[in-house]
Amino acid sequence: METTLAFALRLFLAGAMGAVIGVEREYRAKEAGYRTHFLVALGSAAIMIVSQHGFHDVLGEEGVGLDPSRIAAQVVTGIGFIGAGTIILNKQIVRGLTTAAGIWVTSGIGLAIGAGMFGLGICATVLTLIGLEALSYIFRRISMRSFVVEFSTTKRETPTQLTALLTGKEFLIVSYQMEERPDREQPLYYITMVIKVRENKPEGTLMRQLQSVEDVTVHRIE
Repeated sequence: METTLAFALRLFLAGAMGAVIGVEREYRAKEAGYRTHFLVALGSAAIMIVSQHGFHDVLGEEGVGLDPSRIAAQVVTGIGFIGAGTIILNKQIVRGLTTAAGIWVTSGIGLAIGAGMFGLGICATVLTLIGLEALSYIFRRISMRSFVVEFSTTKRETPTQLTALLTGKEFLIVSYQMEERPDREQPLYYITMVIKVRENKPEGTLMRQLQSVEDVTVHRIE
């Protein structure tokens, strides 16, 4: 049976790999940062160690067997609850999927290191960082971000005019909702648009396009 020091090394390395991934998420101001990823990897490693080595005192007794995967397998199911907590649906925009996937991968890294597969855990960490950072840079020209834009206007035809303008500028209108609110002088239309923008376009480009349309008052861009 391995020593406590060997188990501590597994926990330390698993926590370190989780923290490395979490720092990248923290840098991008995502829902789960280095502390969450550290704890997920550390907990997964501890569970794997318990699953492998926690029942040696009862082994050998009549009718007692050992399946080292039985406890560790529950991590795969249980981590889904944490991942689901990072996913947010707001006006047809889903946010947090990448962070949720990162937490799921981090649990796998913790399980691998907890099982003593140090090389696999470190390799998975490096590949995860490549997937989060390098791929995002490589595919920057084709990937798109989603924005929720809220603005008001006194002209009912403004959404159609704005749609035609943005479509010709490599923007994509996913959907929009228009609500008419009575005003003392004339009707006022409140519009909520979901717009996708190319990653390589500055955020200020969208604001300039919106302000170029007459009689548009922007209230929020998220």
